[in-house]
Amino acid sequence: MAGRRAGVADLRGPGFLNSDPTELKVALAQEARALGFDCIGITAPGTIESAGKHFLEFIASGGHGDMDWLAASPERRVDPRGLWADVRSVIMLGVNYGPDSDPLAILKQRTRAAISVYAQGDDYHDLVKKRLKALARWLVATAPSEVKVFVDTAAVMEKPLAQAAHLGWQGKHTNLVSREFGSWLFLGAIYTTLELPRDDAEIDHCGSCQACLDICPTAAFPAPYKLDARRCISYLTIENKGPIPQEFRKAIGNRIYGCDDCLAACPWNKFAQEGREAKLAARDELRAPGLAELSRLDDAAFRALFTKSPVKRIGRDRFLRNVLIAIGNSGEVALADEARRLLDDASPLVRGAAVWALGQLLLPNDLEEARAARPSERDESVCEEWRAVSQA
Repeated sequence: MAGRRAGVADLRGPGFLNSDPTELKVALAQEARALGFDCIGITAPGTIESAGKHFLEFIASGGHGDMDWLAASPERRVDPRGLWADVRSVIMLGVNYGPDSDPLAILKQRTRAAISVYAQGDDYHDLVKKRLKALARWLVATAPSEVKVFVDTAAVMEKPLAQAAHLGWQGKHTNLVSREFGSWLFLGAIYTTLELPRDDAEIDHCGSCQACLDICPTAAFPAPYKLDARRCISYLTIENKGPIPQEFRKAIGNRIYGCDDCLAACPWNKFAQEGREAKLAARDELRAPGLAELSRLDDAAFRALFTKSPVKRIGRDRFLRNVLIAIGNSGEVALADEARRLLDDASPLVRGAAVWALGQLLLPNDLEEARAARPSERDESVCEEWRAVSQA
């Protein structure tokens, strides 16, 4: 996004600040808060060299799994100038999305679905980008310049940049932690050609605490500050396109989209409740939906329920795969009827997950009866699921 290339020469209106950059920074912060941002900081584009090195090591280790987009053009990610050579300052902004109740309480309700806090409302990409664009327009109109805005959809290392801009620090769970908002911040960035005063980088305040590491159900952290995404429930239920590996299915429990455990365990979260009163609203129907109801969604109903939600991006088949894993972990035999019905689904991914769910809920004779009723299965991945439950 740029002036007129973007009409930059025409933007010296009555609101133009002829004062020094420090006054512009103060006015920028005031405008950001008026637009709904909870924190703002500014850093130089060349401040994340160390984080860039760690990122390249992460990619080389294969810890990103099938997220090939992370490994594409790494030079654009490790330094903001690789993405846009003209950037002179990086403005980092945060929106508090701290939940209004314990996000882990749902894990005890085994017949209900746990959806990550960030996905219980409208897609944060849309919400934050709208605010970013408004702030960017104000900045260009106030101080002629060129700008670009980013919300988690481009080659931008938001968390290291946010730490460099004093918004927080990357905790041992690799997410940003704020002394004001805990682990609950959506991040956005504005790249600008303006030279603006920088903030000092935030320091690490984790100390000896490792609550986020200890609570992880799948041991996705091989060491503090290091994540193996291939073991992470958020990756497994969202990014992973195929069957969920057998070794992680039990640990997933009733988490059908993402995982909040490491975030919720952070003791700094107590300050998130003291943040803005106007938290991002969760939809009531997504707080604790029933697994039975979710399992009955066809494609149209899935799209209708998750309109404007990030959940919609994984598609109905992957979503039902996750629901069926939760059904298998529910211990509720009555839910076997839902899984049995999905043995005839058009998607092999769904059928395979239904087989596993039945394997957890049915007695051997009932399981064999369900298999005998479908002798025509030809998909090898589904046949492998039948062999696995038969041998269990």
